[in-house]
Amino acid sequence: MPMPSNTYALDTTWRTVLKDLGIMPADALRRAGLPDDLLQQPSVRLVPEQYFRLWNSIEAEYGGSPLAIRLCEATRSESFSPPLFAALCSPNLLVAAQRIAQYKALIAPMELRVTEERGKVLLEYVWLNETPKPPLTFVMMELLFCVTLARLGTREWVCPIEVTTTALPSSAVRYERFLGARIRRGTRHRVAFAEADATLPFLTSNEPLWAAFEPALRQRLADLNESATTGERVRAALLEGIPSGLVTIGAVARRLAVSKRTLQRRIEAEGSTFHQLLNETREALARHYLGETELPLAEISFLLGFNETNSFYRAFRTWTGTTPDSVRSVRSQ
Repeated sequence: MPMPSNTYALDTTWRTVLKDLGIMPADALRRAGLPDDLLQQPSVRLVPEQYFRLWNSIEAEYGGSPLAIRLCEATRSESFSPPLFAALCSPNLLVAAQRIAQYKALIAPMELRVTEERGKVLLEYVWLNETPKPPLTFVMMELLFCVTLARLGTREWVCPIEVTTTALPSSAVRYERFLGARIRRGTRHRVAFAEADATLPFLTSNEPLWAAFEPALRQRLADLNESATTGERVRAALLEGIPSGLVTIGAVARRLAVSKRTLQRRIEAEGSTFHQLLNETREALARHYLGETELPLAEISFLLGFNETNSFYRAFRTWTGTTPDSVRSVRSQ
C-alpha cells in the first residue's frame, strides 16, 4: 500500500458536488479564505487546516439537512469518481473497502483500516495527524459512505451492526435513521458489518460509467458470445478486474470459472500470454484516461492497479516508449 499523503487532494468531482448542493464555488472558497479559482486548478492539494476550513464553509453555505447525509443520498453508481468506480468493480464490500483504503493513502493523511474479526468486518478511519481534528460531519460522511457503498453494490438495504465515533453528532437521530443502526460514543471512528453482508456479491454493472469508454473498452463478459476467443474473455474480465485491483491470473480464472492452469494453456494456444493481455488492457485504459479525462496521474495509476505512480510511469514507458505526461500534453495542444 502507498505511503499516506500529508495533504488532501481535491479532484474534479468537487465542482459537481457543489453544483448539486446549489452552492456557488466562489462563495464557499471565499468563506474558507481560499482562492476563487482553486477548483479550476489542476492537481490541487490542501493542508489539513485549509481542507477542514473548506469543508466547514461548504457546510455553512449549504445550511440544510446534515451535509453528510445529503452527500451520501446523492451518491450514484454512475457518478465517475475513481474510488467509487474501483469499489463498484469489486466483487463485494470487503474487497471494495480494501481498494478504497489504498486510495485514501494517495489523497489524504488518513487511513481506512479493514479487518475481519469473529464474523464481522470492521472499517476504521484513522486520521494520522489529529491537529486539527477533522470536522465531525466529515467523519460522519466517511462512515455513512461505507454503508452507502454496501447498498449501491448489493442493491440491498444493508445496515451496519455497529457504528462508533468519538463524539456524537447533534442530529444523531437522523443519522441513525439513515444507517439503520445506533451510533455509540467510543474511542474510534468505526463501522462494522456482519461478515455475511460484507461478502454479499456486488451486482453493480456500471453500464452508464462504461458507456463513456471507447467501444473497444466496453466489451463486457456478459456481452460476449460463444465464439469469443479466450483472449477476448480475459480482456473482458480484466476491464473490471483492473480497477478493483484483481489483476492476477488466478483472479481472472475464478471470474471465468476455469482453473488457472487451464486458462494459461488456452491463452498460450492462441499465441499469447496472460502478462501480455494484462499489459495491453492496461495500456488501452491508460490512453483512455489520459486522453478523455482530467484525472491526476496518481488516480490513473490507482485505477490501473499500480501501488505507486512511479510504477505506472515505468510500465507506460515500456509499453509506449514515451511518458504519460507526453501523451497528455499532445492532447492539450
